[in-house]
Amino acid sequence: MKEHHFSVWAPVDPGTIRIDKWLADALPELNRSRIQRFLESDGVLINGAVANRKTRLHHQDEVILFYDSPDELVQPFGVNIPLSVIFEDEHLIVVNKPPGMVVHPGNGTSADTLVHALIAHCGIGHLSTLNGPERPGIVHRLDKDTSGVLVCAKTDPAYVSLQQAFAARDVHKVYIAVVQGIPKVASGEVRVPIARHPTQRTRMAMDPGGRPAHTDWKVIHTGPRHAVVRCVIHTGRTHQIRVHMAHVGHPILGDSLYGYRPQRLDPEGPLAPSRPLLHALSLGFPHPATAKDCLYRAPVPDDFAPWMPPGLRANPDEGLR
Repeated sequence: MKEHHFSVWAPVDPGTIRIDKWLADALPELNRSRIQRFLESDGVLINGAVANRKTRLHHQDEVILFYDSPDELVQPFGVNIPLSVIFEDEHLIVVNKPPGMVVHPGNGTSADTLVHALIAHCGIGHLSTLNGPERPGIVHRLDKDTSGVLVCAKTDPAYVSLQQAFAARDVHKVYIAVVQGIPKVASGEVRVPIARHPTQRTRMAMDPGGRPAHTDWKVIHTGPRHAVVRCVIHTGRTHQIRVHMAHVGHPILGDSLYGYRPQRLDPEGPLAPSRPLLHALSLGFPHPATAKDCLYRAPVPDDFAPWMPPGLRANPDEGLR
């Protein structure tokens, strides 16, 4: 039996997905051939039973991946990178991730990820490795250029509790974004399934056969050719808000991957942003040790300042009144 393993509860929606496809999505740092080797060597269990590539995964199935040594996966180390800590106790740490920072190591990433900063801050052995030794503490992710609130687990019980909360959608996730154009309606709901783009692997796309995705959005400010929207996501698909806002005709400013066009900005207005203006504003979840409802917020970053009034940036909830 292989000596090392990590486990995760799969937040799969009604319907099923093949384990090899889910692993490719969940573990982007592993290529398909490595995933296939894990499956062929009986290194993947679903609810305690050996899986093959055609095995189907269901909501909250437990997936365990066995490996011979940490060298089979990326083994990160601590790097003294500034870390903005919102809250910390012996169970978890909540951080404000800056834009431009990758959450965990993978193919092509250097030693400047959030994981490297977490290891330096918390110390080796003080973050849960149930999600794999290359992703200590990581419970969920934000895109590289998305800033904002992210919770990480210090202990294995905290990781399990947080994973189950995310899988059961017992987590409240609020984002703020600046979008191109002014919506004709003040608010909306998008329920459009999302899957990886069939030919452009760095993109996601709307797909009737994809995984269900649900976003609520509301305009909280309008400018000459842009709007600020508050988004609540009920699922956590890759690029979900980016895809859904593009779907309603209002891509996020700076997000050229999903249709943003800088020439459509007000020529008298601010310069085009250097990244998609998307920020994880708040995150609420039951505390893994006490079950008490917790809510953590990250201030709207400076690069939003040219696109919204100072008072609204200081208190985005004002725009909801």
